[in-house]
Amino acid sequence: MALQATTYKIELNLTDMDRSVYENLRFTVAKHPSETETRLAARLIGYALFYHEHLAFGRGLSEVDEPALWEKSLDDRVLHWIEVGQPDSERMTWCSRRTEKFSLVAYGNLRVWQTKELDPVRSLKNINVVALDQDALANLALDMPRALNWSVMISDGELFVTDERGQHELPIEWLVGER
Repeated sequence: MALQATTYKIELNLTDMDRSVYENLRFTVAKHPSETETRLAARLIGYALFYHEHLAFGRGLSEVDEPALWEKSLDDRVLHWIEVGQPDSERMTWCSRRTEKFSLVAYGNLRVWQTKELDPVRSLKNINVVALDQDALANLALDMPRALNWSVMISDGELFVTDERGQHELPIEWLVGER
């Protein structure tokens, strides 16, 4: 019997002072059976970082031809393709060719990955890569409830998440490009 996706009800109060975005968002997101809470938290951070009214969650792990997040135009063109994790350089090149803007929310131990996979694609014109601090992300993802209430504040390139356990500073570093 196949494992079912786990649904999370999200309430996200987004204050992005860098882009003048102030939104109270409610949505449901599915966590693939093989997805970790850390990856789910990274997808939610990606959603907050790149928020746009047309940004939506893709099927990601369930469908290789879809990203973790994407923004589509009204005529169904992919305007912004957002991946999460540590894809190989071939995947990043493939994704960047299908969109106007390609962004990656990278997390985990990135030292070897940067040299092996990121360096070959730095010349792509439409690529942006942000690295999330491994320990801060793991702490944020620890014991995530199924009904999640986050207040996310982004100011001067710094990101803070407040949940029922308190405030978490999530250091971010732009490895390539910018928001």
